[in-house]
Amino acid sequence: MAACGFADLDFHAFHRDELPRRIAAGNGSLAAPAVARTGSLAFRLPNGDGYTYTSLGGTIVVRPGDEAADTVIGISSDAWEGLVHDYESAPGLLYGRRVECLRGDAMRFVRWEPGLRALYGGRPIYDPAHAELTDRRGQPLDPAQTFTLDSDPEEMAHFLRTAGYLLVREAFGREEISEFLAEARELRGEAVKGDKLSWWGRNARGEEVLCRVTRAADKPRLATLMDEPRVRRLVDLADEPLVHRDGEGNGVAVIYKNPEMTEGLSDIPWHRDCGMGGHAVMCPILICSVFLTSANADTGNLRFLPGSWRSSCGYMNPASERTPEGARFDAEPGDLTLHYGDVMHAAPAPARSDLDGYRVSAITGFARADARNHRGAGSYNDVLHQRDDGQIEHLEDVARRR
Repeated sequence: MAACGFADLDFHAFHRDELPRRIAAGNGSLAAPAVARTGSLAFRLPNGDGYTYTSLGGTIVVRPGDEAADTVIGISSDAWEGLVHDYESAPGLLYGRRVECLRGDAMRFVRWEPGLRALYGGRPIYDPAHAELTDRRGQPLDPAQTFTLDSDPEEMAHFLRTAGYLLVREAFGREEISEFLAEARELRGEAVKGDKLSWWGRNARGEEVLCRVTRAADKPRLATLMDEPRVRRLVDLADEPLVHRDGEGNGVAVIYKNPEMTEGLSDIPWHRDCGMGGHAVMCPILICSVFLTSANADTGNLRFLPGSWRSSCGYMNPASERTPEGARFDAEPGDLTLHYGDVMHAAPAPARSDLDGYRVSAITGFARADARNHRGAGSYNDVLHQRDDGQIEHLEDVARRR
């Protein structure tokens, strides 16, 4: 039974009739380049029925059975329908233990995801070499441009809708940031491993350290970010009306960057905020990050792939030389960023390990009034918490589970 208001799909009829029609209409040639080096992928239902997808001759070929597939994913009919309708995702299904890699490498399933979104729904693949972004005058867009609250709203709106993000300088004053930071320090002292409201990790010295707290709206000053008029003005730059969403935890979270992390999801690789699933029923979403301390390469910053929010990107290993740098900013306390959840962004490790402090930021989110979690849970945070010690495992570690 299909969920989220989408039509039920028959596994065999879809692969026999509907998917070949979509492939012939151009989705096959759109998807093929994204998975050409990933090997063939098969989905197998619990009753043993399966189909194999192969990139061949510039398109996708679909064949019944999975005997020749490089990677075989055991999946329920509901979860497979969710992939077709774009309210399930490969990472979300892996974290939630709702699929099983029966043969091959589960990370190939993850790497197939942009191809599947193109194949099923016609969503384009992001290509930074051909992401021609222009400003309101038709000139090349500067992806590192920044703004202030006094900037032209039309300029900011165009930049946000084009690049998928923007940085606003000095949105909050020194005294306000001091109050936010004091509450962030209180939250750090109150966090408990395994409370499912905090993320933990381990550094190179073997110390367990706090990476994130998702109950920051318990604090009176941080709670004001949900309805802060300056933030609301910026959110209103979006294409459609958006309201505050509880999202992660109770609506406001605080991130604490730490150097030399070896375990836990502290240094977050390139991702989208609907990467755990739910794109079709929750996007567009906008995430606001308020910087409470300096954010730069030394202390830990944010990076964005300009224009990527309207397309799909494959999994990127942050250590790979082929992984793009993206647009990155040096931010000071009081600055904020706003980004669409679909824009690919990353939070790399701090470059230095000898500083007294690292990036601390408060985040909150906004979405359509009818947006909802496709699984009925509070947020992806519920799926990520699988361990009693509060650590959030890296996707590659999750994919290695059998």
